[in-house]
Amino acid sequence: MISFEPTEDDTLMQSSVADLAQKALRPKMREHEKAREISAEAREAAFELGLGLLGLPEAVGGAGLGLRTAVALEEEVAAGDPGAAFALAGPSAFGTCLVELGSTEQQEKYLAPFAGAGGHTRFGAVAFGEDKPVVERAGFRTTATKKGDAWILRGKKSYVRNAGRADVLVVFAQVDESAGWDGLAAFVVKKDQPGVGVGERETTLGLDVADVGSIVLEDVEVRDDARLLGGDDFASSLLRFFAKEALLVAARATGLSREAFEIAREYVDTRKAFGKPIGHFQAVAFTVADRAMDVEASRSLVQRAAAAWDAGEPLAACLLHTGHAVSFALEAAMRNGDTAVQLHGGAGFMRDYPVEKLMRDAKQIQLCVLTSEQADQLAAAAELGQKVPLGLVLPTPETQSTLV
Repeated sequence: MISFEPTEDDTLMQSSVADLAQKALRPKMREHEKAREISAEAREAAFELGLGLLGLPEAVGGAGLGLRTAVALEEEVAAGDPGAAFALAGPSAFGTCLVELGSTEQQEKYLAPFAGAGGHTRFGAVAFGEDKPVVERAGFRTTATKKGDAWILRGKKSYVRNAGRADVLVVFAQVDESAGWDGLAAFVVKKDQPGVGVGERETTLGLDVADVGSIVLEDVEVRDDARLLGGDDFASSLLRFFAKEALLVAARATGLSREAFEIAREYVDTRKAFGKPIGHFQAVAFTVADRAMDVEASRSLVQRAAAAWDAGEPLAACLLHTGHAVSFALEAAMRNGDTAVQLHGGAGFMRDYPVEKLMRDAKQIQLCVLTSEQADQLAAAAELGQKVPLGLVLPTPETQSTLV
């Protein structure tokens, strides 16, 4: 029997993170979006709470917490500001990637600096997506060619979160063109290496406080020991990375849903028409009730998937639960954002209210890591006992280039 009741320690951590989110993030949501940057004070406060280190092993200075605790805390941050959840300092997706694909030695080498002095100013990134598909074959345009005991990387990676801020990245490239999506490899690349360039920062629909851009690789040489092998099964490790990272995004979507719902509920209880609050009209009341169900269902699905990973359930079961959670949570966030704007009427699309930002953020979240369609594909393959098709569940140019 799985219990989703938080432990006493979990409750204390959630309370502390919620306090930070409501006092340091929510009031400055517009300010941060306008500046396209989280304030240094908020970053440092989040770092002191260990938010950037949630997924890191204790051996490298991380919190060593399970996914259930991590998703609960991610929800709290996103309830304060969904954009901040994607923009706070730390290894972020880079950390999850190193944990799943890297060796113990690689984790210690590349992740330890994030837990040390100045950790609140350090960023990691994952350069996976590309904006143009290869016509003649499956796979990426970016290639890695063996040269002695090193690899030469050439190409361009797009939609990279923290592209301009990251000190170190995991770059995915094609090492075997004949193998298609099974011919990928991952390499740790430092920003200051010769040949590494950063493209112009993109302006995005939502989550614009996150630094999204491109990484250009011009004959970048990396040593063979910077390649992440993913243990005995690179494809399975790659799926675990994307599934777990997508689950964290689903938790942020749940936080956004919760915040949009609570704002809408308060508004319909105070806004009056024909002598009574508009929430007393059946059409409005039923809509609010549906959105409340979305929030509860999203949280339950996310927690169930996280519990499966923490319990070490078979990979197929973990992928199935994750597919369910990600697909539902992303769609629910959009429903809550849209409903919040709709119930505010003409005021909903004015910058005086936060709901228009939440709606934009919800749309952007639908295009992060895995789309709901890709999550459906993941769940379907796991449910039917089929081999998971990497080209359909990963954020490839052929399906949907997404933000990692």
